[in-house]
Amino acid sequence: MTDTRAGFVALIGEPNAGKSTLLNQMVGAKVSIVTHKVQTTRARIRGIAMHENAQIVFVDTPGIFRPRRRLDRSMVKAAWGGAADADVILFLIEAHRGLTDGALAIIESLREHAGKTPVALVINKIDRVKAEVLLALSQEANSKFDFAQTFMISAEKGYGCNGLIDWLAKEVPESPWLYPEDQVADLPMRMIAAEITREKLTLRLHEEIPYQLTVETEKWEEKKDGSARVDQIVYVARPGHKGIVLGKGGETIKAVGQAARAELAEFMGRPVHLFLQVKVRENWLDEAERYNEMGLDFKDGDA
Repeated sequence: MTDTRAGFVALIGEPNAGKSTLLNQMVGAKVSIVTHKVQTTRARIRGIAMHENAQIVFVDTPGIFRPRRRLDRSMVKAAWGGAADADVILFLIEAHRGLTDGALAIIESLREHAGKTPVALVINKIDRVKAEVLLALSQEANSKFDFAQTFMISAEKGYGCNGLIDWLAKEVPESPWLYPEDQVADLPMRMIAAEITREKLTLRLHEEIPYQLTVETEKWEEKKDGSARVDQIVYVARPGHKGIVLGKGGETIKAVGQAARAELAEFMGRPVHLFLQVKVRENWLDEAERYNEMGLDFKDGDA
């Protein structure tokens, strides 16, 4: 028998339920893209938390929603794939929104996909509602599904997160650790770097454009002085989007590059030289290679 525990915990919920924020809170490092825009997590990002004798590997799935395009369908399939592979599932809902139609649809799908995997209900953003509203929401949700536990938290402020991670540490199976103790994510640095740049673009751009672009790390060069040179391409789907991403006199892409470089350097703990190019690739949403770069399966998008 081993005295260590390790396992996978899938975070399931609608877009913007706070899954990425909870992942980053639990891991103690920023490994998942967090923006005010919905549907920003594309790949299943794994963040790794150490707690007492347990290693908890969080799978931050894309938000589950009604898919309209190939990319959407691939994201939703990836989300349920992440749940199927997990030892524990956390189903997040927002306290102030309650059981929306989308949340109820996920509960229905959980009956099909969860099997014998324990599912905990996590009511997030509890600071936005009164206690009696929370209690009524918890009772209503538990009447619709046999949740193993219910947790009330604020992922952003950290309220209630200690109780949640204590429970997860006991719930994951006895096992040797799956990753080195000091590793916080199992994504390659090239992909983390691309996600950081995409987050900065998403924060600065509006409406549909963030969903019509992708970022790829084309080259990664380790320098003798310990710094890294990183070359990335921002692919946009339409010629008109290129000018918007560049901005007047290149000011938008310059600001994005500065913000992404600073965060990447902090994440890696060493200097980074980041170079961005913007290219029009009208059919990137239909290219298998782009999906592979995002950690998604192109075939999952088949209608």
